[in-house]
Amino acid sequence: MQKVAIIGAGISGLSMAQLLKDRYEVKVFEKESSPGGLVRCKRINGSLFHLCGGHVFNSKYQNVLDWFWSFFRRDESFLKAERNSVVFMGTGEIIPYPIENHMYLFDKETQEGFIRDLLNLSNKESRVLDNFEAFLRNQFGDTLYELYFRPYNEKIWRRSLKNVPLSWLEGKLPMPTVEEMIFNNINHVKEKEFVHSSFWYEKEGGSQYVANRLTQDVSINYSVNVNNVSFDSKAGKWNIGAEIFDKVIFCGNIKDMLLMIKGVEVSGFAKDIEELEYHGTTTVFCEIDANPYSWIYLPSKKYHCHRIICTGNFSKTNNGGDLPKHRITATIEFTDDISEENIKEELKRVPFHPEYITHVFHKYTYPIQDANTRSMILDLKQYLSVYNIYFTGRFADWEYYNMDACMAAAMKLSDCLV
Repeated sequence: MQKVAIIGAGISGLSMAQLLKDRYEVKVFEKESSPGGLVRCKRINGSLFHLCGGHVFNSKYQNVLDWFWSFFRRDESFLKAERNSVVFMGTGEIIPYPIENHMYLFDKETQEGFIRDLLNLSNKESRVLDNFEAFLRNQFGDTLYELYFRPYNEKIWRRSLKNVPLSWLEGKLPMPTVEEMIFNNINHVKEKEFVHSSFWYEKEGGSQYVANRLTQDVSINYSVNVNNVSFDSKAGKWNIGAEIFDKVIFCGNIKDMLLMIKGVEVSGFAKDIEELEYHGTTTVFCEIDANPYSWIYLPSKKYHCHRIICTGNFSKTNNGGDLPKHRITATIEFTDDISEENIKEELKRVPFHPEYITHVFHKYTYPIQDANTRSMILDLKQYLSVYNIYFTGRFADWEYYNMDACMAAAMKLSDCLV
């Protein structure tokens, strides 16, 4: 059997290892001491802390669903939940999500502006939209754009939404028609078709349970920081340390990958890779007031953070036994780095009375594309495939992947390998 090295034991690397282990001799290299990447969790005082966000599982891809559930006894190990998300406005109003279905809850002036926008939108000719702002204004109108979509998304992306290409967020955006928004507001319809309107969540261990399961029957070298992947042109093989591999699959950060590769000329891509933009996330683990919600979105500039993920509602086992009955655990997200001192000051203004437990900063959580990113990444993939080195994953592909999208991309790459 050919030998394959997989660099990175996040969801993408673990998925690749499981997909390939019956066809190749697979070895995974992971720089951390545990698997999972961005979905890792750990216990703090008995409560479960999602170190980056709060990951749940569902998928619109049937092949991903079939593959995922082949590893688990679904009804024994997972809980099925309906998403119950809200938008917490700066005025204190709590509006059910998605906000466009609940405009009837706003004041008369806002409702009138929204109605005028819908009438104007219904008379507009269809046109090609190439940026996020144009899409949102064309889809929802100026009133809703200024009320929610612009302030919320600018908190995350820290830039004018005119500079965010629409293709980057394809498949992750609500696409209701004008008729649907009118009907939904008149009939008070709750949206059930958007991404993550329902989801599966682990009864124990959160997304770390998934990562741990995907390590079974896979050879993983932990605490190994690979910094040299060298190509032997005579043998057509790759050297990692003292080992020889026929193929390499990189599932880490593409910026690191170009620095690792030796023996293959990649300098022509270096400038483009170096200029790729991104944001990090400071994930704050808190206890907050008990509530019925899953996600709480915070568009108001009153709050520096952009959302609260009520992970304590996903499974009772996420809340340690010492937590008072009227409190649950949650993660609160801030874009980029923020000090503990500033976090604690910010939390004084955040709803549901959060009390700080700890926090983690991840330098890379949100990849940011421009109009040329995808074509550049595709060119690099085609170029490197000649040398039997491949890559996939959120920061390898520089795509805004959820967990299931990482699995789908791994499955696609696996199908291409012979």
